[in-house]
Amino acid sequence: MDCDKCGSSAVMHAAYSGLHMCESCFTRSVEKRVRRRVREDGLVPDDATPEEPVTWLIGLSGGKDSVVLTQILHETFAQDPRIELVALTIHEGIAGYRDESVDACVELVEELDIRHEVVGYAEEFGLEMDDVAADDPMNMAPCAYCGVFRRDLLAKYADEYEADLLLTGHNLDDEAQTAMMNFLEGDVAQVAKHFDASLGPLDERSEQDTFVPRAKPLRDVPEKEVALYAHLRDLPAHITECPHSSEAFRGEIQQLLLKLEEDHPGTRHSILAGYEELASIVSDRYGDGTADLGECEECGAATTREQCRKCQLVEAITS
Repeated sequence: MDCDKCGSSAVMHAAYSGLHMCESCFTRSVEKRVRRRVREDGLVPDDATPEEPVTWLIGLSGGKDSVVLTQILHETFAQDPRIELVALTIHEGIAGYRDESVDACVELVEELDIRHEVVGYAEEFGLEMDDVAADDPMNMAPCAYCGVFRRDLLAKYADEYEADLLLTGHNLDDEAQTAMMNFLEGDVAQVAKHFDASLGPLDERSEQDTFVPRAKPLRDVPEKEVALYAHLRDLPAHITECPHSSEAFRGEIQQLLLKLEEDHPGTRHSILAGYEELASIVSDRYGDGTADLGECEECGAATTREQCRKCQLVEAITS
């Protein structure tokens, strides 16, 4: 099959658009979508200057999504003195799996010459996910613990490094799955938070100043296309599922969406577009879904409780 854009041999077919694309046209297409999202979300402030650059902290796990995001952002802004990229890798304490992905991160940042920081659960919380998964003191899936810990460290170090923006590698599939999960759980507050944290120019967002704003420039790109891009560019991505991954509900939603996409190409794009429109309406009507925040009595993190969720979990695990 020939590429619909240039006539060269195609390497992929996007059923949702009907396009066949060769390697060159495909990689340019992915990069174009990421850069368009950066532009449409207003991620580069109008007042950024070489004298007063902005710092973007990228959550770099070593997986395909964060590696592709880091590569494209570097190529886009390497010559732009207004933007400084910093990569943060979190070591959860998962033997073998995370060690190999950290190696992938190191290989990438050394090639791109990007500042790279590595932090770990062991140093930060005095625990490792292998032990948490084995003991499971609160009878929860390992991902439930890990998600809280990761979000805490991303927020903590985004603040510590004085980042102006926190970027993560969530792709189209991730976002469509989250949208469906929030719909099915009736979680209106999360819908509002999605709008506030992920959409619109930064200077128009209503999120409290307590948190560094977040962005997801990969959210228009399907997961398989991210993986193909990483393969075609020969990027050092560690493409292996976490051995403790056990989010049963998300897994069910993932399979449902894959089947819907197969039968009705474009379903994921439609879900995300509708979700973002709904999120805008919910945010306008009910606010950003953020309650009044105080400080955790243990660590000082922003929370609606006396003790934040992270400290609650650490206490339960280590006591």
